[in-house]
Amino acid sequence: MRTGITTMPLDTGKCPRWLFERMVKLSSQIIELIVAEYGPEEFVRRIADPVWFQALGTVLAFDWNSSGLTTILTAALKQAVLNKEKQLGIFICGGKGRTSRKTPEEIIIKAEKARLKNPDSLVYHSKMVAKVDSALVQDGFQIYHHAFFFTNTGAWSIVQQGMNTQIQKARRYHWYSEGFEDLVSEPHTGIVSNVRIKTLNMVSAKSAKTRQVSLELGKSSYSSLMKDFYLLAKYSSPLHSFWEMKKGQNSLKLLSLKNKEFFSHPVLNEDFTKSKYLKKIFWYITQEKPKTYEELLSLKGVGPKTIRALALISELIYKAQPSYEDPARYSFAHGGKDGTPYPVDRRTYDKSILLLRRIVSRMKIDFSEKRKIFSSLDKGLN
Repeated sequence: MRTGITTMPLDTGKCPRWLFERMVKLSSQIIELIVAEYGPEEFVRRIADPVWFQALGTVLAFDWNSSGLTTILTAALKQAVLNKEKQLGIFICGGKGRTSRKTPEEIIIKAEKARLKNPDSLVYHSKMVAKVDSALVQDGFQIYHHAFFFTNTGAWSIVQQGMNTQIQKARRYHWYSEGFEDLVSEPHTGIVSNVRIKTLNMVSAKSAKTRQVSLELGKSSYSSLMKDFYLLAKYSSPLHSFWEMKKGQNSLKLLSLKNKEFFSHPVLNEDFTKSKYLKKIFWYITQEKPKTYEELLSLKGVGPKTIRALALISELIYKAQPSYEDPARYSFAHGGKDGTPYPVDRRTYDKSILLLRRIVSRMKIDFSEKRKIFSSLDKGLN
């Protein structure tokens, strides 16, 4: 499982100190057992599985349906590997709020400890994944938590969380480096969510034409892009009837669209023409002339509003309609017996059982040895 999303209620409570300290101790034992049995890559890969991550938080006794599970569990894991990162081969950066913004600096420092040759690649993926989940998947969740896990071999996973205050929900996004092909086209698999929202989904395969037209707009001249921009602003309301420039002619014709396609379209709530900042970004993009859509997204200043504006121009003027389907879908760790959402993955199922069996077995052995030690100590005292 390379990436995933899970949704849960927002939580305003705090984790008691006594519980957090125990979460750190227990998670430290679990990490050491997994690393000893399978290596650091397996732990980082498991972090990218939203179901396993949720289960780990539950095992550590945190509220299973709380948004705080993400932030508290990440903090506990980060504390658990502190001072033994090189020994375990696992490094954890970032976190919640201000801490998340320090992730690039943390990556550089810890990559040196891991003796990785190309830390800039890790920093790049950290920044780009944050952009993808905020600018290309516009689902109404604002990212406020970003944690970056990596190993001494360069494998990495990312756990992000965003909040939607209107529906009082939080959504978690998971990424993993293995088998990574394209940041901007269908990067999400194994997604878990109990809430589906009308979304401008620019990473969908259905949005390929929109991405291509948006890129061509970025490659064009500033004056050409602004002509389309003002045409959009002038004739885009009401949305079910607006004007389209006929190719090769100076006249305009009325274009009718179905209202359902624009049920919650961002243009209903904002006037792009009043944004001086957006015009500066457009000028900057046309000067840089990005070669790929990923390069367009990576440009400084390009965010959700820029992506929306380019997507609207692409759709309304050039008929390149993007997807408005939430990429989150109901999915589970091993599938279902009725084939929903997919048939049971027996190989993964058996591997999960074997992993848990070995961990539990090792924990029993450790517990048995500790009991012998404590028993002998008691005899000595008596």
